Amino acid sequence: MSKPKVVLIDNYDSFSYNVVQYLSNLGADVTVYRNDVVTLEQLTAQAWDKLVISPGPGHPETDGGISREAIQYYAGKIPVLGVCMGEQCIFTAFGGKVDFAGEIVHGKTSLITHDGKGIYHNVPQDIAVTRYHSLAGTHSTLPDILEVTSRTESGVIMGVRHKEFTVEGVQYHPESILSEHGKLIIKNFLELSAGTWEEEELIKKTWATKIGGSGTILDQIHKQKLLDIAEAKATPGLSPKDLQTNLSLSLVHPLIDFAARLRMVKPALMAEIKRASPSKGNISIDASAPILALEYAVAGASVISVLTEPRWFKGTLADLAAVRQALGNSLDRPAILRKDFIIDRYQVMEARLFGADSLLLIVSMLNDTQLCDLYEYSKTLGMEPLVEVNSADEMTRAIKIGAKVIGVNNRDLHSFTVDMSVTSRLADMVPEGTILCALSGISTHEQVEKYVREGIHAILVGEALMRSCDKKLFIDTLLGRTNQFTKNKPIVKICGIRSPEAAVAAAEAGADLLGLIFARDRRRSVTIENACEIIRAVRSMCRINRNRIPINHGDWFDHYFDVIKRNPHRPSIVGVFQDHTYDDIFRISKILRLDAIQLHGNEPVEWARLFCVPVIKVFSINDPQAGIKGYHAVTLIDSGRGGTGERVDLAQVAKLKHSVMIAGGITLDNVEEVLKCPNVRGVDTAGGVEDEHGNQDIDKIRKFVEAVDNVV
Repeated sequence: MSKPKVVLIDNYDSFSYNVVQYLSNLGADVTVYRNDVVTLEQLTAQAWDKLVISPGPGHPETDGGISREAIQYYAGKIPVLGVCMGEQCIFTAFGGKVDFAGEIVHGKTSLITHDGKGIYHNVPQDIAVTRYHSLAGTHSTLPDILEVTSRTESGVIMGVRHKEFTVEGVQYHPESILSEHGKLIIKNFLELSAGTWEEEELIKKTWATKIGGSGTILDQIHKQKLLDIAEAKATPGLSPKDLQTNLSLSLVHPLIDFAARLRMVKPALMAEIKRASPSKGNISIDASAPILALEYAVAGASVISVLTEPRWFKGTLADLAAVRQALGNSLDRPAILRKDFIIDRYQVMEARLFGADSLLLIVSMLNDTQLCDLYEYSKTLGMEPLVEVNSADEMTRAIKIGAKVIGVNNRDLHSFTVDMSVTSRLADMVPEGTILCALSGISTHEQVEKYVREGIHAILVGEALMRSCDKKLFIDTLLGRTNQFTKNKPIVKICGIRSPEAAVAAAEAGADLLGLIFARDRRRSVTIENACEIIRAVRSMCRINRNRIPINHGDWFDHYFDVIKRNPHRPSIVGVFQDHTYDDIFRISKILRLDAIQLHGNEPVEWARLFCVPVIKVFSINDPQAGIKGYHAVTLIDSGRGGTGERVDLAQVAKLKHSVMIAGGITLDNVEEVLKCPNVRGVDTAGGVEDEHGNQDIDKIRKFVEAVDNVV
């Protein structure tokens, strides 16, 4: 079983060493921070199972450093224990006052009585405890949200508990040798796992409940899943025949190759959306699946894992559909994994129809016939499954069916205990070419580094990521990416390409995007035949680098600017359309295998989600839809219909709250000024590289691209 990760805030007290010793001896993995050398942002960048506030001299309001802020942040998320002044920090964090206790006690013992709940479970009454502080919380200011748990014979408050959250404090030193049953009190704290008492009680009931008086949690889930599937199949409109009909009508989203997506980067991150679990209760019950998916995507996740089990994990198929909708149809989006207990072909059809690119097959839940059938059926629908194992025998079975992606779950689903060495022990069994993933219990960069050294290609992170405050910071820290990237150079698009010679010159100069205009009755328009010739010339001379460069993840629009700049297939071919029908755009895009689509007319922003390639959408400077995230990949600000040479008001551009590309009147003479404007990440020119007769000038193209590249 994995050790609970405990963070202790040290209030500069020698007894902190004793508290750490007790915690460590009882099986905790303890990290200590002094109360004035760590910020809340730094603290929350890591995932912790429990928080302990140490003893300390002085008053909690003046000498507790970050202690009270940490209590307020973590209350309701993870169990919190305050010791001596740590208890006073709890008392004051929720509105109480701490004052002189009426007696000076330093190294003296007092007898206490308690309520027998929480950390006092199975602790005898009238135990002797050691006191080293003459301050205490006052009865008259006891916050309504707190309750007194223990008192001295004279009535001094010796312990408080939050009525809703698993937050407890003791106004004495259980770690002192003179205190009785101190280890039992701390052991009781370490056995808490949820952020609220309601969740804690639910967890205990879950573990105590056995179907028919026997069986593991996995047995319960399996039996419930059979009932859920039967109910779904009996629902009008959702019968197996209905789902099969929907599949035959191709009512599905385009797929991403799950295995190929994982191979793009090492280590690849599978970021999980998980509101709850049987072992931890509610983790983040109000979490929005699509918002999390977008946060994970721009932070660099290769895969978004979506729990769709409703009873124990609080997930739904609606979450899966919402995530798929939020991520759109970009080829650079993360793959989507349906994480559930798959035991029937019906669930495989559900996964495909609701937007998954892959799904989880748990070997321990399936016999060989079922495993092989579900694996092969998933592949017929275009989905390469993630096959989960937990033992050498299960690994052998996964290899036997030819699984391309195998995940080793460090958690035993029968007992829900975690052993981080399981993945390490099984790594050598995996055949060459198979993608090996580590699942469960991962929360630190050190763990990730170790797994990578052992040949693990991908990691799945759930609870630690869900509990983190700043998702991007947590992911950067986890993958060791902090300060890895520098700001990319601006994007340059040469538009109105009409000849192979101009296209090749722009490509050789280093242009990122080449625009082919299909708008009707325009001087710079090209035919499909002409476009084919241009594209053939460009793609025949481009060297394709298949070693993908990591992307500098951030805001939605910044992410796509980086995708364009770091695209190993540069330059990308952009088809420019203006008020075409959707069918025409789709047809031309498919014929030419365009890399991107530019919508330059009155097309709805929603169309951006209907194409399988990134969409550049043109807006006027004041259009409120320009900054909507989740639709178009790039916002292009233009002053007119195109070809007018009219400049955009850069003062207005500087007021925007997102990155944009600028078009209209950009030339070699003013491009530096444009690019130094805040929010401008790229420029688009056509007339700026033409001669006085309107023909594209090869020399101007080269000089323009060079000028953009030289802008600091």
